Amino acid sequence: MLTSFIEGLLCCLTSKSTNTVVPVETSEPADGYEFVEVKPGRVLRVRHIIPDRPVVEEPTQGGIVSCKRKITVYRSGQLFIENLGERASAELKTCQNGDTEPNSTVEVELTDCRNSSPPVNIPEVRSDSVTAGNNVATPETGAAGEAPAAGQNELAQQPRKRRRKPKRTVVIDCDRRISSCKGTHSDVALFFIHGVGGSLDIWGSQLDFFSQLGYEVIIPDLAGHGASSAPHIAAAYTFYALAEDMRLIFKRYAKKRNILIGHSYGVSFCTFLAHEFPDQIHKMVMINGGGPTALEPSICSIFNLPTCVLHCLSPLLAWSFLKAGFARQGSKEKQLLKENNAFNVSSFVLRAMMSGQYWPEGDEVYHAELTVPVLLVHGMHDKFVPVEEDQRMAEILLMAFLKVLEDGSHMVMLECPEAVNTLLHEFFLWEPATQPPPKKEPKTRPETAKAQTENARATSDCTKVRPASAKQT
Repeated sequence: MLTSFIEGLLCCLTSKSTNTVVPVETSEPADGYEFVEVKPGRVLRVRHIIPDRPVVEEPTQGGIVSCKRKITVYRSGQLFIENLGERASAELKTCQNGDTEPNSTVEVELTDCRNSSPPVNIPEVRSDSVTAGNNVATPETGAAGEAPAAGQNELAQQPRKRRRKPKRTVVIDCDRRISSCKGTHSDVALFFIHGVGGSLDIWGSQLDFFSQLGYEVIIPDLAGHGASSAPHIAAAYTFYALAEDMRLIFKRYAKKRNILIGHSYGVSFCTFLAHEFPDQIHKMVMINGGGPTALEPSICSIFNLPTCVLHCLSPLLAWSFLKAGFARQGSKEKQLLKENNAFNVSSFVLRAMMSGQYWPEGDEVYHAELTVPVLLVHGMHDKFVPVEEDQRMAEILLMAFLKVLEDGSHMVMLECPEAVNTLLHEFFLWEPATQPPPKKEPKTRPETAKAQTENARATSDCTKVRPASAKQT
């Protein structure tokens, strides 16, 4: 603590930053690590694992989900979502070996938008007067020129409400095929994106688990994090600059069916990619990503302080992150932070990342337009992202499954790696149930004129009964 304070004081006196803004030195083996130059002088470290697996071509029919909804935005900022087609009501299945989900998971069902909270559903206000041709029924004359009743007088005294005109209307009408993604499928790739202060090392448990199952895994380091280059300019860490990096990385390694897994700030980049490449993103996972709100940097934030002051407070910030990011604060959690290179960035990069989180397009309408299936994983003890925000996200999305881990916090992939890996694998293998095609009724051949005449004669012969004679009687 004293050393950090002295270094920060020297930084203020010399007007120079003591933070290193070059790639972090690493002694890790070069196997699986690639350095990609997304722009001149901007190099990102990428962990790319291609497992040595037998390629098995299996039929991947899956099921077709009808994605039909109408999104209306009013001038007051209120949102109305109407689902026009059948909604995917399938639930996450158990593992292939028959094991059920862990007891520490709690599932929040996604209710229909018509039965959701009042701020979402804003019914349209109809006008009191009804016009039909040239005859207008007014409260003074009644429907047929008679004297108005008492109830009509009360309606006449009430002020008329104007019909609300929507500011914008978005109609989504498409059919999406969702199939199971197995490790033996050569057209499946997994992309993991970390958040602020993290690195690709925080996905170590997921990397080992899914690479052993045969999945191709791609994990990049954001600019200024891990072993990626850290330019000493604040504009290099805005949302749009980082999103462009992720777009280039995705185009470089993308397959036919890609699954995005994002954590915290990385969820925003996954949402951005899902809008940019809707046909290539097959499924998406959001881990403690927050609600469907537009990003805007906070004015009154500790990260607006000068870099030298933040450097003096770096031990305090690390302790605060350990306190809020983990459900338990012990030697094990401290070792996890150290081994996984989490929250190990310079004060300049941390300040630029927090002040550059400006993304006005990422509002509720932007998220409601997504048609990709989404799994939301939330740690119950997360102090950065309340569970209400993920619940709100589940209400806005078209197909969403929310899982809450009671023993996890913000760094749930480090605290509960087995539970997270199980949930992710079940979601990768999930596909909607295919409904049998409707039975076609056999088409009857139309009768000819000759057959109709013969049927008519047979009917008339049956109806005509010859009367009995006297001898027969």
